[in-house]
Amino acid sequence: MTSAYIIGHITVKDTDKWTEYRNKVPSTLEPWGAKVVFRGKLLSVLSGSHGHTDTVVIRFPDSQALNNWHSSPQYQALIPLRQEAAEVELLAYEE
Repeated sequence: MTSAYIIGHITVKDTDKWTEYRNKVPSTLEPWGAKVVFRGKLLSVLSGSHGHTDTVVIRFPDSQALNNWHSSPQYQALIPLRQEAAEVELLAYEE
């Protein structure tokens, strides 16, 4: 089985709404066997350019679980809050 990952590049616009969003996401990940692998703040750009300040990496058991999570009613309900809270680029990768 091949793991799949979400990498989110984030610039927070509203700290309170972002905190609310971040607190609600874990319960949407649990049914799909996903785990947050890394959350961090940008230290420096060593090559090229990058416009975001934060990053998150989430591991899923496979691409089907990733897709099911993203399209789930539980996660879809959080997207309006996410859009108010931050500029986010979500990218999906497979190992």
